[in-house]
Amino acid sequence: MGERRAPGLRIRRPDQVSEKRKRFLAVAGDELRGIELLRFAIQQAVADLAGLGGMVHLGSPGYGGGLRLVVSSGLPPAFTQEWERLDGNGPLAPARAFRDSAFVRVPMANLEGMPDHGASAGGRPDRAEAAVSTAMAAVPLLRPGGPVGTLSVVTLSSRGPSAGQRAFLDTLGRWAGERLNRCTAPPPGLTLTGWQDPPTGSDLQPDLQGVGTWDWDIWTGDVIFNDEMFTVLGVDRDGFDGRIDTWTGAIHPEDLPWVLSDIDEAIRTGRMHSTEYRVCRPDGTTGWVRVRGQLVLDENGEPARMAGTLWDVTKTHETLELVTEPQTHDAERASAERASHIRQLTRALAEAVTVRDVVDAAANHILPLFGATGLMLAFLEGDHLRPVGFAGFPKEFIDQVARMPASWGLPITGVLRERTPLFITSVEEYIESYPTTAGLLASGGKQAWAFLPLIASGRPVGSCVVSFTDPRQFTDEERNLLTALSGLVAQAMERARLYDREHNRAKELQRGLLPRELPDLPAVTSAARYLPAGAEMEVGGDWYDVIPLSANRVAIVIGDVMGHGVSEAVTMGRLRTAVRTLADLELSPDELLAHLNDLVSDLGDEFYATCLYMVYDPTNRSCVLARAGHPPPAVVHPDGSVHFPDADPNSPLGAATPPFDTVELDLPDGSLLVLYTDGLVESSSLDIDQGMASLSRALSSTISRGPYGRRDHSAAPDTTGAEYLESLCDTLIATLLPVRRGTADDAALLVVRTHALSGDDMASWPLPDHPKAAGEAREHVRTQLGTWHLDDLSMTTELLASELVGNVIRHAKGPINLRLLRSNVLTCEVSDGSQTTPRIRRAAETDEGGRGLQLVSAIAHRWGTRFTATGKCIWTEQPLTCPTPDLLPEGAGLDLFDLLDDE
Repeated sequence: MGERRAPGLRIRRPDQVSEKRKRFLAVAGDELRGIELLRFAIQQAVADLAGLGGMVHLGSPGYGGGLRLVVSSGLPPAFTQEWERLDGNGPLAPARAFRDSAFVRVPMANLEGMPDHGASAGGRPDRAEAAVSTAMAAVPLLRPGGPVGTLSVVTLSSRGPSAGQRAFLDTLGRWAGERLNRCTAPPPGLTLTGWQDPPTGSDLQPDLQGVGTWDWDIWTGDVIFNDEMFTVLGVDRDGFDGRIDTWTGAIHPEDLPWVLSDIDEAIRTGRMHSTEYRVCRPDGTTGWVRVRGQLVLDENGEPARMAGTLWDVTKTHETLELVTEPQTHDAERASAERASHIRQLTRALAEAVTVRDVVDAAANHILPLFGATGLMLAFLEGDHLRPVGFAGFPKEFIDQVARMPASWGLPITGVLRERTPLFITSVEEYIESYPTTAGLLASGGKQAWAFLPLIASGRPVGSCVVSFTDPRQFTDEERNLLTALSGLVAQAMERARLYDREHNRAKELQRGLLPRELPDLPAVTSAARYLPAGAEMEVGGDWYDVIPLSANRVAIVIGDVMGHGVSEAVTMGRLRTAVRTLADLELSPDELLAHLNDLVSDLGDEFYATCLYMVYDPTNRSCVLARAGHPPPAVVHPDGSVHFPDADPNSPLGAATPPFDTVELDLPDGSLLVLYTDGLVESSSLDIDQGMASLSRALSSTISRGPYGRRDHSAAPDTTGAEYLESLCDTLIATLLPVRRGTADDAALLVVRTHALSGDDMASWPLPDHPKAAGEAREHVRTQLGTWHLDDLSMTTELLASELVGNVIRHAKGPINLRLLRSNVLTCEVSDGSQTTPRIRRAAETDEGGRGLQLVSAIAHRWGTRFTATGKCIWTEQPLTCPTPDLLPEGAGLDLFDLLDDE
């Protein structure tokens, strides 16, 4: 999934941060020298690029123009050991930056000359894993005479640095190169003088046997060696150019910065204290030397040169290496494990989609990486922290933290405000720094903490706490690695938070477009499920609905807008609204699909949809259905048999040519209708016929074990209602879900059980085409409602029946039929042989008629008209309670019964 930018996120923010870092370099103290100086430069570069870690290589003229690794930060030894020595003419980013004196960025997976990172017993990272989505950016460390080395940063971003970040890296390279060069530059005010012998009686006399002595003119850079110095350093006397650079070029690059720092300190203080470092001889061997020096002043008391002695202590270090060899192997194993955790963490964070995924990735890999026992990630919302994930902490502690205002000075909020990591090594240190929140320690159960700000795209995202059960001293490598990893977590958290926000909005949209709950109707019991296409977006174009119609009839619909996503969901919402509107007009299934086809055609050529629309009539157990490119429903009879109606599916909406074919089914009471979209039964590895066969088998197997497989339903528990259908949906999904692997389509499932209306709840009478029919209708109503013990409804129902029959006598034609239906409402229907639609009109005060339908609309709960094969039917519905008299309109007391009877 591609990275998404939050609304309102300013693109220039990283450049603004880089500008602030440039200004910070200008005020950095002069006390930064040697390794400390270079490590500081790496930290600034890694933070600005949100990288994994960084390295500094220095050029060594004594090694054929090659580069040697001096210091690294945030990268495991198993990785950096491959970069200890680089060919200055090679294709790697540090070599190119040093050679060209320019910024270089190279995707690591595309480097032909990249060192082999294949798996080995030493724990080196697999190249295919380490190089995925990684790149290395390198910038030269420039001094006035040219590059002295390079600074490199390993990043995960697919994009290169911004213009502001490039400018900062260039500034950082010049700044570090100039600071590093000061270690060997002559102090201001030094004057050139001739060579003077070391003071008599000092330990710097050049005639000491077996000890190398040296004398360096700190102004010109010239140096004088005795014979032992040439032997110890392996320098050819005849080829020696007498320059201090030749000596320093023999120093191991990793040791060079602090050796130069010691020299610089000696120039200021007058003495070089005894120190040891490694030298790399031209024959390829490496040795250890100990050096000590003293500043020599000229006749004016000004510093002129440095003189000293040097011993070969290689054998001493070889002995120490033999003693510590087992520890070295343990360290290598620890480094290999750490490298493995880092690879797994970067991969898990790159694959993380939700905030929960980020929390799990951090807990699974950061905790074992450092031996930590607790982790918490939190967002700052207003004046309170909102923990979004934790591991290794009790829930009570997390709730306690969430209730504390940020103004209380919690360290987790302080690091977010200061944007600087904080490492607390013990309970005593915590209490000393944060006494007001010391009460949290007991409930948290930890004794050391790393509080890390999560900064993404230059702005704070949240905070991360890594905690330990015991007190802990954090090494420089651990601090740098935790800081670098917090940048990765921050980027993943920002992406996940944006996804979760959009994901929740998409789910809200889907919930708003689909029925929140299916209606509880006398004629059907139903249950449904919606399956999104994948984890990226729980929204699509599939929908279903159950719509109550007149006379206890029910419309059942399922559809699928081709594709999935927000656009398809919006189209689905429009179609569902249209279906409900057309269903209220009591259209037949084929006529409704014809109108729906026109709507989809008007949306454009890129929109297509399939749809299945069916109407179930519980009075005669019939079901009429029409399809537009949709798979047929599965019909399950009470005996457990499963079959699919054989009918022409027609073309999808938007491509169909009406009329649509219809099929009429006779459904025994208690039948099941299983409607679905093709995403449930079809995938790239499964055609729809195989999927429908799987659905049939799943239905047969499930129903044979349930109450539908029993002959005596009266003896079975009543599990064939809503609870059973919910369970059936879950069973079908669990059975059919594996066959959906490989599909990129949404899926919907709708299961409906039919209930026929009992003959005792229906009554029907033919009426003569004569004014006297109204009186007969009232008599039938009065008698039947007495039988049903609904005498309270007799007066209003008689009035409704009289008005409806009167309209037929005046404006329509026979044959006339009266029908009463009793369920959750009382339905009164009058049908005739005319297809003229009745309508309410406004009657003038002097008009003697025209108020009949106004009266019907006033006293009926619902009323309407539907067309039949022989004419039309006007129907009314009333709740099974008597309406209050004051709901009748003015003039309703007129005895219309007598008027009709007298005609």
